[in-house]
Amino acid sequence: MKKRILATQKLSDSASQKMNNITIAIDGFSSTGKSTLAKQLANHLGYVYVDTGAMYRAVTYFAMQHKLVSEDFLDKEGLLNKLPEIKLHFQFNADLGFAEMFLNDVNVENEIRTIEVSRLVSKIAEISEVRAKLVEQQQAMGKNKGIVMDGRDIGTVVFPDAELKLFMTASAHTRAKRRFDELAEKGQLVTYEEVLQNVQERDYIDTHRDDSPLVKAHDAIEIDNSTLTKKEQFDLVLDLIHKFFA
Repeated sequence: MKKRILATQKLSDSASQKMNNITIAIDGFSSTGKSTLAKQLANHLGYVYVDTGAMYRAVTYFAMQHKLVSEDFLDKEGLLNKLPEIKLHFQFNADLGFAEMFLNDVNVENEIRTIEVSRLVSKIAEISEVRAKLVEQQQAMGKNKGIVMDGRDIGTVVFPDAELKLFMTASAHTRAKRRFDELAEKGQLVTYEEVLQNVQERDYIDTHRDDSPLVKAHDAIEIDNSTLTKKEQFDLVLDLIHKFFA
């Protein structure tokens, strides 16, 4: 099995800082295992983990609840008027080993992971005012470093000075298969073709939006994990951390 690192750029000069005082930014396409890797790293290093995708999904779920968005409709003004009503926070679940997403004090971790939310989240994430609100919260969460955060614009917008930046990628078919298996395991009725279409549509929207499009930061290390297991991916990144930060 061939392991591929598609870039080996030098990490930032601040890499000499202590291990418990760095920011790890993980960006990449949907279903590339960003959250899985981020959770593994956070647990291993004793860092705070923040899933920014969950935040955008929670706002999307809120918009769906209030009939502000559908596949062919978006009431942007209505959503912006209700933005002050949206309160998000993460709460650690010791049994699961990671923090779950709460929307207005209600646990919505399962609700935001459906294919219905996946179909609409990129549409909500395009809205500049939504991004500004969430980026501000994300930056506040990471002000003391010692954090692993994953998303689409972490290394380029949220934490452009992060000491370690990773950019995850894999083929659309590989990512669709992973996502389909995950949804099927949860009992969600969806076809592989639907998931593949969703992955491809999200790729296009994420890379073509005007505000903070998905791009690889110039100093990010790009990892194609198409042929890597979760353990191989984790070991690969951990080796990088030990090499540059130990």
